[in-house]
Amino acid sequence: MAASYLRLVWRTSRVTLEPPSIYDQAEIPAIVAMWHGQHFMAPFIKRDDPRHRTKVLISRHRDGEINARAAERLKIETIRGSGAHNGGFHHKGGAVAFTEMLEALKDGYNVAMTADVPKIARVAGLGVVKLAQHSGRPIYAVAMASSRRVELDNWDRTAINLPFGRIGVVASEAIFVPPDADRDALEAARQRVESELNRVTIRAYEIADKAGSSEP
Repeated sequence: MAASYLRLVWRTSRVTLEPPSIYDQAEIPAIVAMWHGQHFMAPFIKRDDPRHRTKVLISRHRDGEINARAAERLKIETIRGSGAHNGGFHHKGGAVAFTEMLEALKDGYNVAMTADVPKIARVAGLGVVKLAQHSGRPIYAVAMASSRRVELDNWDRTAINLPFGRIGVVASEAIFVPPDADRDALEAARQRVESELNRVTIRAYEIADKAGSSEP
């Protein structure tokens, strides 16, 4: 039911891409980073193209099970696990999931994941940065916002997208992390990912709402 509903939202919405040439410019396989609560429409970033094979990181929590089943119905393969508050991947299946993500990128899959760790919204963890460091693949900060939505009063400000509206899809330029990045370089990359996620989120809401500005 969730997958069918999301298809309805996507098919009845007018979509604006920014930049319009993102699919031509993107260096894939890539790491797609989004904020928690803004990710329900993310499966539709993938196009019907062999290069767009994608796996998404979803937590092992029971709420994640619903997301995983919906993603699989939308032809997105899943990797189960989540990061930790310190930015690592040492529990909740995270270490195994990190290895699976590296293998997926090596095999030509794109990997999608939320950049903020659970319960700390809009603060990027080091997980996505370390994945880029060890894989050599670029990070793209991506946001999707719809003009018709219900916003929940929870920790990640979850947006429930509604049909028959406008959707703004905004992506950053590629963010690369050197394989020999030290602690300071990793922190600088983490801050850049966080800054770009906030920027593209603001812009996606501007497109969706036809407004001058919006809070991320």
